Amino acid sequence: MANTRLTRTVGAGNRQTWTWSGWVKRSQIGTATNAILGTYVHGNDEFRIYFADTDKISMRFYNGTEYILGTTRVFRDTNAWYHLVFVADTTNSTTNDRFRIYVNGTRETVFDANSQPTQNLSMSINDSNTMEIGSFNNGSFFNGSMSHINFIDGTAYDASAFGSTDA
Repeated sequence: MANTRLTRTVGAGNRQTWTWSGWVKRSQIGTATNAILGTYVHGNDEFRIYFADTDKISMRFYNGTEYILGTTRVFRDTNAWYHLVFVADTTNSTTNDRFRIYVNGTRETVFDANSQPTQNLSMSINDSNTMEIGSFNNGSFFNGSMSHINFIDGTAYDASAFGSTDA
């Protein structure tokens, strides 16, 4: 539903390395931000993963400086379930591996926005703030369905960790 969400206050998790995985089916396209995951401390400290009104996926952390990874590819099929994996690993020495997005097992590599976080940056996600699944700052609700949500604290997994394949 477009006005429901799950919340969790972690306490103290790993603020540099984590993985989010889930199945997502959109029910509305071309609308204002549809948040998948977010945390909001104040206007200069926020994190969110969302579908923008352009139907592109973005992963964004803002702490006075914006760090964002936003796809060029659009996601407009309201009949499809997308398996999405978002990885944050600011401890990674390879700059372009600090934020990663996988869709249906394939890593996205073409972006409209690619401003990766600095090495060892600690983010507000997975801190003592409330994390929201399906909304951001108790708004920007996700329009659609989600299933099999996983949040892995302290480990950066790629998409292959969340399913099986038949060779």
